[in-house]
Formats: sequence, structure tokens, C-alpha cells
Amino acid sequence: MPWNNNGGGGDGQNPWGSGGGGPRGGGGNQPNVEDIFKKGQDKLKDALPGGKGMFSVIGLVALLLWISTGYYSVGPNEEAVVLRFGKWVYSTGPGPHLHMPYPIETEEVRGVTNENTVEIGSRSRISRQGDRSSVQQLGESLMLTGDENIVDIKFNVVWRIIDLQAYLFNLSDPDGTVKAVSESVMRELVGKNEITPIITTARGQLETNGLRNIQDTLDEYQAGIRILRVQIIESEAPEQVKDSFLDVQRAEADQQKLINEASAYRNKVIPEARGAAEKLIQEAEAYSAITVADAEGKAARFLSVYNEYKLAKDVTKKRIYLETMEQILAGMDKTILDSGDGAGVIPYLSVDELKKKRGAGQ
Repeated sequence: MPWNNNGGGGDGQNPWGSGGGGPRGGGGNQPNVEDIFKKGQDKLKDALPGGKGMFSVIGLVALLLWISTGYYSVGPNEEAVVLRFGKWVYSTGPGPHLHMPYPIETEEVRGVTNENTVEIGSRSRISRQGDRSSVQQLGESLMLTGDENIVDIKFNVVWRIIDLQAYLFNLSDPDGTVKAVSESVMRELVGKNEITPIITTARGQLETNGLRNIQDTLDEYQAGIRILRVQIIESEAPEQVKDSFLDVQRAEADQQKLINEASAYRNKVIPEARGAAEKLIQEAEAYSAITVADAEGKAARFLSVYNEYKLAKDVTKKRIYLETMEQILAGMDKTILDSGDGAGVIPYLSVDELKKKRGAGQ
């Protein structure tokens, strides 16, 4: 072996010098470190083929390996930033690249088209069989509403990187910042609303307002992050009071149902009553118009007769008498008697009998 040319365990020399078993062995003087190192180099040169030229090859290989630390590759959905002693120098896109070897320059590669998800109120967990389940995080999911109720709300925030330099250098913990800002914004929005719309009709509005407010806050931080979606997974009353809350919800639903039925009845009855009232008003107006017109006609007729009476009183009296008697006797049986004493003349004439015979003859 290189350290013992004589083979076996005799008195041959070893790199630690003569005597004893090593640098801390028993007898002999303390060995000189420089001599030991020099002897070791000589032994290594003798053992390797090529002598000193071999060290040149090793040095060249080491140099190539060091230079190779400056090679890096960026995927099609990634972006990289190059750091010189930890300071940003430039950014690069997809493809193979080179920078100055480590530790002078290093690179940070991140996916800039990947969608990242922050889960608030629950955590997804994948079993060994590949099944995904959700683990509730009570401290995050319970929020105080504007009407002083507690709502259990779970939601996800989906985001991606749009400025890698800002993402890496403007925030110490970008992922944690997204989570903290999202939770804070949602608590503020929940605190401005009542529990019923949060659980029923206002979820879409909460998602829209949440996305806008989270993005505005991250833009103030210059985080280099774009919020893509805010998805409310679940919003309901806490488990401890869920049954009572559902009872209240059902009572409110019944109340609203009765209100709607009463409104429908009112909307039906009131128009009918208004129609009937309008009909009576129109009939009364028509009766009034007919009565007034008839009275006006009679008054005008009376005035006309009176004016004629003043011009010819006897004639007018006779005409009035005849018209009145005509009206009175129109429905009565009439017999005309002759006041004369003519011989052989029938003393009376039955007008009704004549009408009957004339009608039968026809």
C-alpha cells in the first residue's frame, strides 16, 4: 500500500514517521506536520500515474465543476432571478442559462404561471390511498358578524406570482402574508354583515369584495402577487348552535311565507275593492247625469208650456186638459154616451167592443 512499501506489518516507514503507531503514538519525537504533508504528497504522486500532470487534470476538472455551478435551467412555466452575493442582478425566462459560479452568483427559480391556493378555516389532507379530506381549523373559521353572531366560514384564496423580484424581496414570508391578509380582510367583511345573508345570499358578494380588498392590500405591500379567485367553501352557524340556528331560520322562513301570502291577498282584494268602488262611482255619476238631464228637460218643457199659456191661456188649458185625460184614460174601458134625443139612434157606443171586433175581423 502507499504507506508501506515493504508490505506486512514489519518495520517499514509510514506517513507518521518512525516508531509508534501514529501522530499520538507511544515512543519517538513529535512528527513535523509539514514533513508529513510533503511526504504524503510525494507518496500520492508516486501512486498516481502521470505524476505532476495528474494534478493539472484534477485542477482542470475541479475548475469545470465549479464553473458548472453557474448553469441552470428554467422551465416553460417558470421564471428565475439571479443574485450576486444575495443581491438581485437580473431576471431570466424559460430555457438554459449561465451565471457566475457559486457562491458569487446564485439563482432562485419559481413557477409564475402555477396557481397557488391558501386554505383558511380548513386544511386538505391526502391519505396514503390518495383520498383527500379536510381538517377543520376552528381558530380560523369562526368569525364575528355585524349582528354579534358567530359564523363558521371556510374559504380558499387562489393566487399566482406576477413579479418574481417583488415576491422574493419585498416580503419576508409571501405565502404567510397572503394567508394573513386574506383572513384579516374576510373578518372585516363578515363584521360588516349580518349572519343570515352571509349564510344564504351574500356569499357571492363576499367573494367579490374579498378579492378586491385582498388585492388592494397586497398591492400596497408590492408583493408581486395576483389574486385570481376567492372561493367560500362553507359558511354556516357553529356546530354547537347549528340546530337552534336552523330552527330560527325555519321560523323566519315561515314568517316570510305568511307575509308573502298576506301581501298576495292584499294585492288581490284591494284592486277588487277599488274596482267595485269605481263602478259604483261611475253608476252614481251616470244616474246623476240622467236625473239632472231629465229634470232639466222637464223644466224646459214646463217653461215652454208656461210661455205658451201666457200667450193663449184658453187654448193651452184645453190642450193640457186633453193631454192629461189621454194619459189618465189610456188604460181604461171607455163608453161614449150621446147626450142627444135622436129617435132610432143607439144612445151609447162601446169603443172597446169595436176595437175587439175589428181585431177579430182582421
